[in-house]
Amino acid sequence: MFQLNNQKIFFALKENKNSKSKEVLKILKKAENLQGLNLNEAAILINCRDKKLIEKIKEIAHQVKLKIYGNRIVLFAPLYVSNFCVNDCEYCGFHVRNRAPRKKLAQEEIKKQVEILEDMGHKRLLLEFGEDPKENPIDYVVETIKTIYKTRRKRGSIRRVNVNIAATTLENFKKLKAAKIGTYQLFQETYHKPTYQKLHRGPKADYNRQIQAHDLALKAKIDDLGIGVLFGLYDWRYEVLSLISHAQYMEKKFGVGPHTISVPRFCKASTVDYQPKYPVSDEDFLKLIAILRLAVPYTGMIMSTRERPEIRRQSFWIGISQTSAGSRTEPGGYSEKIPNSKCQIPNKFKIQNSKLNLKQFELHDQRSLDEVVFDICKIGYLPSFCTACYRVGRTGDNFMKYAKTGQIQNFCLPNALLTFYEYLLDYASQKTQEVGKKIVAGETEKIKNDIIRKELKARFLRLERGERDLYF
Repeated sequence: MFQLNNQKIFFALKENKNSKSKEVLKILKKAENLQGLNLNEAAILINCRDKKLIEKIKEIAHQVKLKIYGNRIVLFAPLYVSNFCVNDCEYCGFHVRNRAPRKKLAQEEIKKQVEILEDMGHKRLLLEFGEDPKENPIDYVVETIKTIYKTRRKRGSIRRVNVNIAATTLENFKKLKAAKIGTYQLFQETYHKPTYQKLHRGPKADYNRQIQAHDLALKAKIDDLGIGVLFGLYDWRYEVLSLISHAQYMEKKFGVGPHTISVPRFCKASTVDYQPKYPVSDEDFLKLIAILRLAVPYTGMIMSTRERPEIRRQSFWIGISQTSAGSRTEPGGYSEKIPNSKCQIPNKFKIQNSKLNLKQFELHDQRSLDEVVFDICKIGYLPSFCTACYRVGRTGDNFMKYAKTGQIQNFCLPNALLTFYEYLLDYASQKTQEVGKKIVAGETEKIKNDIIRKELKARFLRLERGERDLYF
């Protein structure tokens, strides 16, 4: 089971404070070749204060991202199913001290939420539940997953369901695996044990249960796992080295590192008065994203709508490969009117009582999916809704062997183009269609393999004739 070596992390930060430019450049040369970073090398970059060198760190992170993931940005939406929770976490809007009415979606309500998301064009969901053994038992989670997979709307369907639930038992992880989840995602929140214990009360206060949950999930044969911290709870420098340490442990013991690393920053909620003692500036935030990209080059990196659009744009360049869009952070939230959305939501499914809208946190990017897609295209990136790898077995160590060498692009680029072309045909606004088709044309010509490029163009025609869900 994973145990964090605090002494090693603090020593690395202390002993690598006064790095020289030559050392930084040597480390960047290694990172550029997709070799990752050890803790001392990451600490040297963390402690680097030279602005020109920091820009160099970001530039190399950009190159590393292109080698592994190209310029694709994978899109998903969170689906909050229940905000019942028995924990009392200082930073979370769902904390048990909050006496506001709670909301738990029935299966019919879940179905309607999924239909709304499908009408937006989403293909991937991240399920979110508060921890409550009575209200949110594992059978409820599994039933929800089944409801999502069988819900179809016109040409829309959810092809991948990722799950973010509290640390649980080996038996329950096996049930999640049997339900065909994609990634199991769990954040440590903070790896600093004294801070963790201070901020949590309830079952989640068990630090070891939290930090060792991924070990149990791997034993249950869930081979796609996501880790992360909530930046702002403790010193970001410590948290970054802890994330790298956790990723290295997973790869060494199981042969499979984290499929994703998430980088949420603390955001306020209406019922939370907690003030982070270690706020992370925009400058440091972008720097830490770049360092994580260099340290764990193969992992997908996730950014949520906690961040402002301008920060999201910059983060795409230096390392982020997945992002949420059109998000709502309360159960039933997609039944409310979404600004600039073309979705027509029946009145019977709109939440009439605003008191039920207990949000986990406030969003800093409230744009619709179409607006985010348009923006991604305008800055030269390729939006992707691809889920092919998970359905053909390119997961776990099988995925890693492709990701670490950059060969994953042989599958991901054509599949990203097919899913994006689907979106353009079925859901996009006129202005998004116009800019999107230019992106599709440009990216198609980048495919060097003549056979794949020819077949891809043939599949575009099949999509235009009404076929869907085509992938390599």
